[in-house]
Amino acid sequence: MEAIAGTDESLAVTAENRELVVARARSLRELNRIPEALATLAQLEIHSPAYGRLFQERAHCHRLQGDRVAALAAYRRAVLINDTLSASWQELQQLCQADGASAEAAEAARCLARLASLPPEIVRASDLLNEGDVLAAEQLARKYLQTHGNQVDGMRVLAQIAIKLDVLDDAELLLENVVRLAPDYHDARYEYAAVLSKRRRHLASLHQAQTLLAVEPDNRNYRMLYAQACDGLGEYDEALRVYRQLAAQSPDDAELRLAIAHALRTAGHPAQAIALFRAAAEQPASFAGACAALSNMKTYRFEPPEIARMRSREADPASALSDRYQLCFALGSALEARAEYAESFQYYARGNALKRGEMLYRPEIFESSRRLQESICTREFFASRAGVGCQRGDPIFVLGMPRSGSTLIEQILASHSAVDGTLELPDIPRLTHQFRDRRLDRNGDRNGDAPPRYPGVLAELRPDELQLMGESYLAETQVYRRGAPFFIDKNPGNFRDIGFIHLILPNARIIDARRDAMPCCFGNFKQLFAKGMDFSYSLEDVGHYYRNYLLLMQHWDRALPGRILRVRHEDVVADLEGSVRRMLDFCGLDFEPACLTFYKTARSVRTVSSEQVRRPINRDGIDQWRHFEPWLGPLKTALGPVYAG
Repeated sequence: MEAIAGTDESLAVTAENRELVVARARSLRELNRIPEALATLAQLEIHSPAYGRLFQERAHCHRLQGDRVAALAAYRRAVLINDTLSASWQELQQLCQADGASAEAAEAARCLARLASLPPEIVRASDLLNEGDVLAAEQLARKYLQTHGNQVDGMRVLAQIAIKLDVLDDAELLLENVVRLAPDYHDARYEYAAVLSKRRRHLASLHQAQTLLAVEPDNRNYRMLYAQACDGLGEYDEALRVYRQLAAQSPDDAELRLAIAHALRTAGHPAQAIALFRAAAEQPASFAGACAALSNMKTYRFEPPEIARMRSREADPASALSDRYQLCFALGSALEARAEYAESFQYYARGNALKRGEMLYRPEIFESSRRLQESICTREFFASRAGVGCQRGDPIFVLGMPRSGSTLIEQILASHSAVDGTLELPDIPRLTHQFRDRRLDRNGDRNGDAPPRYPGVLAELRPDELQLMGESYLAETQVYRRGAPFFIDKNPGNFRDIGFIHLILPNARIIDARRDAMPCCFGNFKQLFAKGMDFSYSLEDVGHYYRNYLLLMQHWDRALPGRILRVRHEDVVADLEGSVRRMLDFCGLDFEPACLTFYKTARSVRTVSSEQVRRPINRDGIDQWRHFEPWLGPLKTALGPVYAG
């Protein structure tokens, strides 16, 4: 044993050899060389901070030292990462039982019994997935299901793999079938509700959370899920009530502090939100997220000591990748506000590079999709389908590039008594996603030479199918409305699917929120988005995307003449009343003065522009990009003729 440990001591600690490193630590523990074992594990944590077996071995070391508190914390962390670690569950059961924590001991016993009841292949597949070997886990789970059919545990593991790969529609379908086959499988129902929430199907998620709470009304996870669903539906009072109850029970929970602060910001209480974000920034676990949130509150200015802390944390090699790029964007914003533009750009560029490095974005996919839209969705194509779809004219689609002034347009229109402001609704992408070609590998490459189904499949849809999809859209979005005859869908990416929108809702109004290329593209580049917008994390990518956006909008103008109103942000700033009257005329609405004092309208705003649209119109940001012009050469090149100088 000692010879093995001595040999292993020459082993370099890397993420690639983590099993060997944990084996070395185990050997050191068995030789009672606990400090050396813990030091080895600490080095491994730098490279593999989410490796369950690392924390299980650390817990064994602490327990051997007699440090029950540290052992319990490490065992809990181990099973949080990898719930197949039976040794950790066993130790947790024993320690909690001895400490009188009967509820946690019972939960550990339940998890142990659950593991013992599962097929070994499924346990192994789940273990592989939890420790990051997604491909091996998928192969094992699929092989098992091919042999044993619709076995619910195997389907659940496959759904977890889909979640890991961000293929959420597949995960939703799998988990929906699991809870249909096994209604009392609460763990699977919880994951199903969480997937619905991630897909922004908040009402469906709420229903699943309520089903779970009917069984276990005090379950913390179920209550959190319920609060998140209420938050997503805009029911902020109820969401905050539950968030605060949970926070009172766990005052050190960083996730809860941030959730409360974000809800307050969205509901229009910036001062309270700032106070909570600043409090969250005092805790290491929520420091980066809180700084990123504060940087998005355009009225907040970081003090020099805060900037120094952000610099130090971002430069720390032990900081998680997500913490580093959040802090880079926050530092970029903080230094920009101090007119330190050269260093500000360096942080923006570093943050974008870090974020871009974890993505698989390929710009040619959108360009190919654009060309397909142009070849299929022609003027003649739409003329041959005149009169199809749901004829109601409730929706007003405000779309285009992110950071184009669309939130301002929404706030103006939502100040009208006949218009409900909602959110960036996911329903058009959800409807088009049903036609997604599933013959893709993880890099987005097609398996086979056949063209994608969408948008070509639009030619195959019957008039009754198009009408049904229009009615489905209106039914799904009803939950976000407050009784006005019209409502706004401000999902910017809907510009890619204007042809589909016209087919299912031919009387919907469509407004293209347009902003000049340089300020729009740079505005995207310096923004860390919560999700999506993968094109925005390099100057070349965002310039390429903007060009294709313009080309596609030119096509829609030709194919659907007169159906789209273009509203330039610069025109709204220069002539607010003229722009407002033009938009209201297009929507068939009478003029109301409240649209000019839009900043007085009390409503929730869930975008990074929430503070700007609660102030009178101003020219802030129109020429801000020029401070960074010396470093924007790659963007100008990518824009080509679109860049007017």
